[in-house]
Amino acid sequence: MPEDVPGRTLGYRSGMGPTGAGGRRGQEIALVVVVAAVATVAALIAPPGRTGLDALGYALPVVAAVSLLARRRLPRTVVVLTTVCIAVYFDFDYPGYGIALPLLVALFSAVRAGGRWIALVPLAALASSAVLWVLAGQSVRQASQTAFLLLGWIVAATAMGAARRQFAANVRQLEERAADAERTREETAHRRAVEERLRIARELHDSLTHSISVIAMQAGVAVHLANKRGEPVPEALTAIQDAGRDANRELRATLGALRTDAAEPGNGVDALPDLVGRTVAAGLPVTLHRDATAGRVPVAVDRAAYRIVQEALTNTGRHARASAATVAIRRLPDSLVVEVSDDGCATPDAPPRPGIGLLGMRERVTALGGTLSAAPRPDGGFLVHAELPLQEQA
Repeated sequence: MPEDVPGRTLGYRSGMGPTGAGGRRGQEIALVVVVAAVATVAALIAPPGRTGLDALGYALPVVAAVSLLARRRLPRTVVVLTTVCIAVYFDFDYPGYGIALPLLVALFSAVRAGGRWIALVPLAALASSAVLWVLAGQSVRQASQTAFLLLGWIVAATAMGAARRQFAANVRQLEERAADAERTREETAHRRAVEERLRIARELHDSLTHSISVIAMQAGVAVHLANKRGEPVPEALTAIQDAGRDANRELRATLGALRTDAAEPGNGVDALPDLVGRTVAAGLPVTLHRDATAGRVPVAVDRAAYRIVQEALTNTGRHARASAATVAIRRLPDSLVVEVSDDGCATPDAPPRPGIGLLGMRERVTALGGTLSAAPRPDGGFLVHAELPLQEQA
């Protein structure tokens, strides 16, 4: 079978985990040092065998331990190498059983990575070595004791590796189920949102589109009759006609957006002069101060600024009894500042009651991560001040 490729086997994805690639490398080196030390010390303190420890007896545990550095990339190869080391160690009858520790670690890693049948390699080597031990003069009892001891360790390491792999598979299955459930909830929420948008679109179309069209049409008829009779056309009538057309256009665009997943349509900062012109034609003098670069902002910020000014001027015209209003748009390095002020009747002692328009402005600003203040000025009148961040996430 081909060797395992890094990142394709469960539990062996390179660079993953809380410690990262560098921390994992350090852990591997520490494991090698500990395994080599334990195997060597176990050989030194064990009862002496027929062959005392020599250079080969010291080298075999170290080589087997160092091979563990490749256990994640080449788990099967490491099992074979550690099996050879342990077979040579016991065939030379070196003392102790510490040499088995590198094999157990390598076998656990290989089975955990999915190589269950690799356990047959040390089992076959153990059976062959047991026969050689008897032929070399060991008693059957001594050879059987050693073989059964090593067999128990091999079976235990294999079972632990299989259990760890099964546990990881169960965790992955639970994570996949949780992800599927989350996707199902998101799809359900999206479907309900689409249904609600369609319902709102139908209600708006049935209740507003016809009425606004009638207003615009009647204003157009009045303008046409005035021109036909040679009479001057009142500016307020022209403003009604223009406002009706704009409202009808924006309403239809909004209905189209509600029926799709498109972003909210609408004008931006560059359309403020037209908005101010219509407000002036309706009878409220408005002064506009705007930076030349104020329109070069994210689309969501651009539209929110227009809507804030539109709603503020609407409130001023309806409720403030103001004689003039001022609109100021300033671009700062990280935000767009929108201010709308008037000289109306609002005072700190008698602030106006907030309505749906102010709530809508606050929701727009909050959705963009900005701030909004709307309150009477100390010297009279009302001030709406909004700061909209210019980050891309806005």
